[in-house]
Amino acid sequence: MMQKKIIISLLALFILINGKIWSQDFGFGFDNEESSGGTEKSNANVSISGEVSAAITGYFDEIADGAENINTRDMFMFSGKLNFFARSSIAEGAINIKLVPAIVPVSIDAAYISAFFGAFDISAGLKKITWGKADQLGPLDIINLPDTSRMFTEMSDNTNLMDIKIANPVIHTSYRFGMFSKIEGIFIPSFEIINMAVSTALSGDSDSMTDLLIGSVSERWIPAQMKELSQQGFSLNKADTSALNYTQAGIRFTTTAGRADIGFQYFYGRMYQPAFRFILPADTAASPAIDLIFNKYHQIGIDFAQVIAGLNTRSELAVNITEDTGGNDGFIYNPSIGWSFGFDRDLFSGINLNFQANGSIRLFNSKVGSSNNPFVYIYNEDFGFFYPIGYNPDFDIEAETSATATRFTAALSKKFLRDELEVRTAIVWGIEDSDFAFMPALIWTKNDLQIAFSCAFFAGDSGGQLGQYKDNSFMKISIKYTF
Repeated sequence: MMQKKIIISLLALFILINGKIWSQDFGFGFDNEESSGGTEKSNANVSISGEVSAAITGYFDEIADGAENINTRDMFMFSGKLNFFARSSIAEGAINIKLVPAIVPVSIDAAYISAFFGAFDISAGLKKITWGKADQLGPLDIINLPDTSRMFTEMSDNTNLMDIKIANPVIHTSYRFGMFSKIEGIFIPSFEIINMAVSTALSGDSDSMTDLLIGSVSERWIPAQMKELSQQGFSLNKADTSALNYTQAGIRFTTTAGRADIGFQYFYGRMYQPAFRFILPADTAASPAIDLIFNKYHQIGIDFAQVIAGLNTRSELAVNITEDTGGNDGFIYNPSIGWSFGFDRDLFSGINLNFQANGSIRLFNSKVGSSNNPFVYIYNEDFGFFYPIGYNPDFDIEAETSATATRFTAALSKKFLRDELEVRTAIVWGIEDSDFAFMPALIWTKNDLQIAFSCAFFAGDSGGQLGQYKDNSFMKISIKYTF
């Protein structure tokens, strides 16, 4: 109810501020009039756009087990979008609304206002901002957290993952100089969306694809030993991410040197991947607690894009510096290096290849502890069980995990029938986890209408990021009208 009131208030304010602009666009005959002060009205325009879509997703394991095991609630998805945008020579504003009855009836996807002062721009509100050159989720693209519950269902028939990003409240500035140079600054006053995402991840326990993908966040972010301990009666305390010390900020510079596009950036904030500490109560009858925390870190990054030997190449390199600069603090993630390299090229017979490799390398890996048990235990005769009495100095939240993570994504596509019909195949391969996803799709587009049939098959090690879904391979039929 509160969210509906906020949306209605924002829409009312949007219409009130732009009332004069609306009257111009809809031809009330005031275009050439002047105000009483003799000044000419701003030349502005308002647009409304959106989409309506429906999708049916079926999971092969459920279908094989018979109709009585098919969950129709998860099969059918209806959604819509309404985008309101107004722009003049000195300012612009936007409110984008999502309509997804099966999840949250109405939600704000973006809402911001921008002002232009020559070469200097400033905007504030809920925005999605992409940093870096990678096509999809490179190491420098750190402003908006992706909604991983929708990642693979979106990837199966869509190459643009901007829609799955969660908009952040930001203050964003940019200054352009020269022909191709720009410097940006960003301030993020709230970390609440990240905390909400983790809360959702911890509660996901369904076998459906949607809930399992939500659960994958906890699989990837929260080490197995923590999940095991939490099932034994450990209480979970999430950090108050609304506090002032959870604000984040960054600066980015982009320019062109010869035929290359180059970017440099610095960011200070909190890691999306939560760490945790353990609290031992003085009362032995009480349960130990787990503090969920988000490590501070500095990121220094560079990106590069250029056409080389006919390949449209894109690369990124990031150094993430945490407070564990010695690598021996078991409750803080080690510093790391993130990298990405990709390219696209038309091969032959109209076939296009898009390839991207992403990876990370943990620094000071030799300092990572070897024990999965965070506590030293003693047997309590009064209660009849072993009780933790202190921290295990060899414990490390990164223990028994690979020092590297590497993933390849390759997509082949070809269009037929005057580019109306597209055949696409994407493969995602996790090297260290020995798992993969295979996603073929057939997409027909006619003007503003799109109909797609797609599938996703997962295989490999069930403990891997992709292999964990191997019992949740699916097929999807979707139709979307854009206006």
